[in-house]
Amino acid sequence: MSEMTATAQLVPTFDARLGELLTAARARSRSFAPPFEQLWESLEHIARGGKRVRPRMLIDAYRALGGTEERAAIDAACAVELLHIALVIHDDVIDRDLTRRGELNITGRFATDAMLLGAERDAARAWGEASSILAGDLMLTMAHSILARIDVDADRRSAMLDAFEDAVYESAAGEHRDVWLSLHLDPAGPDEVLRMAEQKTAAYSFQAPLALAAILAGAGEPIVAELTEIARRIGVIYQLRDDVLGLFGDERRTGKSTLSDLREGKETLLVAYARSSAGWAEVAALFGDEQLDEIGGQRLRRVVEESGALAAVESVIAERCDDVHRLIGDAHIPAALREQLAALTHACGSRDS
Repeated sequence: MSEMTATAQLVPTFDARLGELLTAARARSRSFAPPFEQLWESLEHIARGGKRVRPRMLIDAYRALGGTEERAAIDAACAVELLHIALVIHDDVIDRDLTRRGELNITGRFATDAMLLGAERDAARAWGEASSILAGDLMLTMAHSILARIDVDADRRSAMLDAFEDAVYESAAGEHRDVWLSLHLDPAGPDEVLRMAEQKTAAYSFQAPLALAAILAGAGEPIVAELTEIARRIGVIYQLRDDVLGLFGDERRTGKSTLSDLREGKETLLVAYARSSAGWAEVAALFGDEQLDEIGGQRLRRVVEESGALAAVESVIAERCDDVHRLIGDAHIPAALREQLAALTHACGSRDS
């Protein structure tokens, strides 16, 4: 066996490395109170699921750009996955959700356990939400720590940390704006909704993985800039499809209720278009009603569809996919990466889960 082959075999897979990091953290938690270890157990469970879109994007882009330090790329991929977990956990708290993909989330699990031990419902809910907030904080801290310890030169590490910080900062701004818009105190037109989607979703889910891959691979600033622009546009496509699935998707495939966005009063492009229709006045009072039932949900979905909003959003998705494919075709990137990004764009625009 050659020395190069032996060295390559020592590099763990992404799943193995992520598991190693979380197992070590869980072992460390055993010196604290038992519920803290249970919190890490929940985080390990969450980390075992998911589609691995972000880490796979980073690793594939890194390889396509000629990167050879596989261990460094895998650690960076772990960081973006932990960031995703953190933001999902915090998002559930913001949305006051107790489940995620058909099972209890951290809030739901810890609140249920507390009630079974005799806690009042409100106190148990507060305990569950506190557990979720702290779990998300732990994931964010671990993600930053992993990036800061990657064995690369100081300039490259600094650039990676800057890109990661920018993604977190902008995602927080987008999430904050999303919650504000759900109060319906500030009119939100299509342009505002699209800007919010770019900040909330594109920055961390697409821009961060591709920018980190490019920086780590030593790509020049022009390529980083091209990938950043492509990533932001793919991210908006992803969010627009997510919004469509949030109202019209198959709950068995998405793992998400088609009532939750309506109950939350979530401002989406669908709603921005539908609000200008004559039929919206008849259902406006239902939008944002936390007690909305399936009958009310059907009324709202019917108005959205009959207003032409659904068809309009589908058209926007198709047009934006075409625009991204043109950008990819013009980008000064390797053919392998061009193919990966084209496939990713298609998947984001057409996914059903």
